[in-house]
Amino acid sequence: MTMQVSCPQLVETTESDGRPERENAAAGAARGLRYFDFNATAPMLAEARAAWLDAADHYFANPSSPHRLGARADAALEQARARLAALLGCQAPDLIWTSGATESNNMVLHHAFRRAPVDGEVWVSSLEHPCALAAARHWFSGRVRLMPATSGGVIELGWLEQELRRTRPVLVAMMAANNETGVLQPWREAMILCRACEAPFFCDAAQWVGKMPSPGLGECDFVSGCAHKFGGPKGIGFLKCPAKGAFQPMLLGGRQERGRRAGTENVAGVLSMLAALERCEDWLRSGGHLARAIWREAFEKTILRTLPGLEIAGAGEPRLWNTVAALMPEADCRQRWVVKLDKAGFAVSTGSACASGREEPSHVLAAMGYAPSTSSRMLRFSIGWPTAETAWQELAAGLQAVQAQLAAKAP
Repeated sequence: MTMQVSCPQLVETTESDGRPERENAAAGAARGLRYFDFNATAPMLAEARAAWLDAADHYFANPSSPHRLGARADAALEQARARLAALLGCQAPDLIWTSGATESNNMVLHHAFRRAPVDGEVWVSSLEHPCALAAARHWFSGRVRLMPATSGGVIELGWLEQELRRTRPVLVAMMAANNETGVLQPWREAMILCRACEAPFFCDAAQWVGKMPSPGLGECDFVSGCAHKFGGPKGIGFLKCPAKGAFQPMLLGGRQERGRRAGTENVAGVLSMLAALERCEDWLRSGGHLARAIWREAFEKTILRTLPGLEIAGAGEPRLWNTVAALMPEADCRQRWVVKLDKAGFAVSTGSACASGREEPSHVLAAMGYAPSTSSRMLRFSIGWPTAETAWQELAAGLQAVQAQLAAKAP
């Protein structure tokens, strides 16, 4: 039997603000299936897919090869490096291509460990992604200080400022936007505090890049990001680190990436990632995210009114326009919510995709002061660029319908 595989087709759509947008079948499916898990992975943008296919045809050679085809691939990588540097506001040699934010975050913590004195501490936000927390604890066993958060899910800058007056850590790590709650972190202010006392500052920008404007991120000492969060392919990301200083590589072997990351570069992935990011930056400059923030707020008002006992984590704080962390009514199991919503055509999550399947409550909500019994009720809804305003309205109605089903089956 021969299996036939259909490739995604480009279709024309029109957003509610009247601006035409090209999307591929994956994005169209996300719209039709009411996909609310963009913070885990966004469907690939049409521009990213086209760039990947073009690069696979024209830049297939190894960028390290000495022949003309290798030189052509290497030149494409360097042009992409310059394009990303212009978006972030840094120098092109500062950028390393990686497999994603998990690798980038591990690289930074490994580098910090290799350069640290035996008693050196690393300070990590208590809200960080599991990969940053795990890497810190692995390399700095017993020497990790967690920066406290407010009940709204914002790292306390006052704590950081006070502690920096007393001592200088090996590294300060603070994400730009939280992946579970969407709460924006004061990374710019933290960077300035660290710079004043010459403490290296690392910002995991995986949830920021593509959803918020990128300019300024390049001022941080270290910045990580990954393509599949903003419509690029999986398995490609970047790390910004100072090119002038000695960087301790985690992957050893060849001299790729100026000796900072061994391994043949993913040229097609890099070019696809840049195409997606430039598309997102254009969209952000047009103000498309501002209307979606209003849609999110209207959805929250609806579910707070219609689902007694529901709470929004991080409500009242600046948040990503696309994310809602809802603590569902106390009597209901969140897994039943996920299953029933999935059957109704809504794809939602229970938090970080990298923590999926774990039984322990969210460490993010724990840092915000929520009890385990409360944090275990969280559902995360996250939209993207192709999501229509009506999708929020449909989700609100779907939540009410599921609650009615659960109430009818309650003893």
